[in-house]
Amino acid sequence: MPPAATAAGGARRSRAPTSITPPPPGPKVPLRRLLRAASVACGIQFGWALQLSLLTPYVQELGIPHAYASLVWLCGPLSGLIVQPLVGHVSDRLSIHSPLGRRRPFIAGGAAVIAVAVLTVGFSADLGRLLGDSKEPGAARPRAVVVYLIGFWLLDVGNNATQAPCRALLADLTGKDHRRTRIANAYFSLFMALGNILGFATGSYSGWYTVFPFTMTPACSINCANLKAAFLLDVIILAVTTFISVTSVQESAFITVEDSSSHDTQEAFLWELFGSFRYFTLPVWMVLIVTALTWIGWFPFILFDTDWFGREIYHGDPDKGLVYHNGVGMGSFGLMLNSVVLGLTSVVLERLCRKWGAGLVWGVSNIIMCFCFSAMLVIAYLAGNADYGPNGLPPDGIVIASLVVFTILGVPLAVTYSIPYAMVSSRIEPLGLGQGLAMGILNLAIVIPQVIVSLGSGPLDQLFGGGNSPSFAVAAIASFFSGLVAILGLPRSSQSRTSRSFTPRTRTQGRHGHHGPHDNHGPHR
Repeated sequence: MPPAATAAGGARRSRAPTSITPPPPGPKVPLRRLLRAASVACGIQFGWALQLSLLTPYVQELGIPHAYASLVWLCGPLSGLIVQPLVGHVSDRLSIHSPLGRRRPFIAGGAAVIAVAVLTVGFSADLGRLLGDSKEPGAARPRAVVVYLIGFWLLDVGNNATQAPCRALLADLTGKDHRRTRIANAYFSLFMALGNILGFATGSYSGWYTVFPFTMTPACSINCANLKAAFLLDVIILAVTTFISVTSVQESAFITVEDSSSHDTQEAFLWELFGSFRYFTLPVWMVLIVTALTWIGWFPFILFDTDWFGREIYHGDPDKGLVYHNGVGMGSFGLMLNSVVLGLTSVVLERLCRKWGAGLVWGVSNIIMCFCFSAMLVIAYLAGNADYGPNGLPPDGIVIASLVVFTILGVPLAVTYSIPYAMVSSRIEPLGLGQGLAMGILNLAIVIPQVIVSLGSGPLDQLFGGGNSPSFAVAAIASFFSGLVAILGLPRSSQSRTSRSFTPRTRTQGRHGHHGPHDNHGPHR
């Protein structure tokens, strides 16, 4: 028994690890059905786009200072640290005989949680007023903040509970065909791009309160009403795409195999999750390392993209006038352009990986990230020394340059949304750990960097004067090193070829029936 288990309980009974054995090969799922199965990503990402573009400005409007705004985002990675791996692990072992299969109940349940969460966030000011917040203009609204935080946590729990089963379902449907796995992930990325385009376009429009006049209330200003209306649209789109996704395919029966002759793992889920690390091959570790460095680069941008536009480019303040909110709207427009490029890149990504290799494509895209974040530092410096004239608006050249940078960042974002998932899926599959757990493991490489950035970015920015530039400097450095590690440490050959190099020999498969940590000979390297 491992020492940790002894310390945790001495005589606690351990359980032999569980292997997830795919069904015998059957007819391939048509690509059009894979496309429909991936469509839920559009509904999820629509809400995520609204969250990215509107919630950091909105939380400051509720009264949380800029220095602490990043701490609000801690709920995402903290919930992801537990929820996504746990949901993936449980869905791996769920009975296939349930009416929706083993992945789709979590997709539908997570979507329901997202719908409740966005309504809670959108109506937080009204609920805060009902709970006793002051009616005086400019007064603190602590109850609205609490309601907002509850909704925000629920939103991240729902997002994390939905995305791992979505990715795992696509991996299940494509089986060991690594080319189709990449295509399925490209479909997922394409729908994420479509959701981003719709979400950021919705967030950049400032007249939703006229379309839905009931959203304007004494507790809810124009900006708040626009946010509320946008989230109501999100609920509709999420419901439609979830229905299309869960009714598009039937899941095949997977077999759960107990192996009593293999390495012991703890009955508790976290012991199995972290215990699986010992079986990782070097290629798996390289994917996780590059993923972690990539997200140290992305998360400052995710936190402060529209806020950067409002503060650094438009020189606005969330509490003073409309200048800041005009900048936020322009930033949302930039993110919409970013999503258009993301979608176009997703279409050609499979061809690029086949020609140049996934590792090289990933590495080059992260170097592009580095140049873009460095350009944002230069643009912010130029904006700080530019003449804004009597109207107080930034020069056109500054705005156009900022929009160009946001647009170019769609290329590496498409890679981040696709290649890491396809690579970890193809490299975890020979180890017999289950696709749900594989997505959860990759998620750890995403959320741990996010926790670090959330804790450090606000205080770091405050230390250097309250702007966003220090966080983007860290993002540029992390992006450069992630690109370097990807180019040098990940194979340049196509994924389908490299995946076969890590597949156990047929003779071994014939003797033992499955592979990885549950094989008496240990993992294949």
